[in-house]
Amino acid sequence: MLIEKGVHFLAIEGPIGVGKTSLAKIIAERWKAMFIEENFVDNPFLEKFYQNKEAYAFQTQLFFLLDRLKQLQHSALQSDLFHDLLVSDYTYDKDQIFAAQNLSESEYAMYEQVARALNHDIPRPDLVVYLQASVPTLLKRIHGRGRNMEKSIEGAYLKGLMDRFDDHFWNYPYAPVLIINTDNIDFVHNEADLQMVLNAIAQCPKQTTYFVPEGK
Repeated sequence: MLIEKGVHFLAIEGPIGVGKTSLAKIIAERWKAMFIEENFVDNPFLEKFYQNKEAYAFQTQLFFLLDRLKQLQHSALQSDLFHDLLVSDYTYDKDQIFAAQNLSESEYAMYEQVARALNHDIPRPDLVVYLQASVPTLLKRIHGRGRNMEKSIEGAYLKGLMDRFDDHFWNYPYAPVLIINTDNIDFVHNEADLQMVLNAIAQCPKQTTYFVPEGK
């Protein structure tokens, strides 16, 4: 399907709570792809970050930066050996979005130095699916999944992230981006909604494309 159109690495992206991991898992299962999941569970600073953003933002971002790099490099090698398609629920570049949102000016300058030093031989996706949703939708989904560390997330923080995500993926330089508005659909629990999303991805757009599904 995607392989015939030259897509060997598909990345699902979006802000907190939009459903990127759920969609990536479904695609990996149905299209028999290798799945890479963002490793937030092992980040020893993440829960502390939600409790005190200023004190733990830099450590949190640095862990994610290094861990994502290691995951992608290792998984790309494994995929070449055992799978035709690789699906991830993040891109390496997304870390810069959170860094710009969370770090102080001096911390961000140091972070950029580290990121630039590592920014070589990084596997880049052939297609990015960027899932959008409004702040009320994101808050509803975040509260619905019930992760204790995320209870402190506020709408203003999500709005800042959404603006940065929009700017980043509308101008993404490495691959075509399929932008899908998910406010009125539920691809996790509604098969018709899921098929609509999968069909849009299977079209494999060659340039940045905006898709608003017809929800019920």
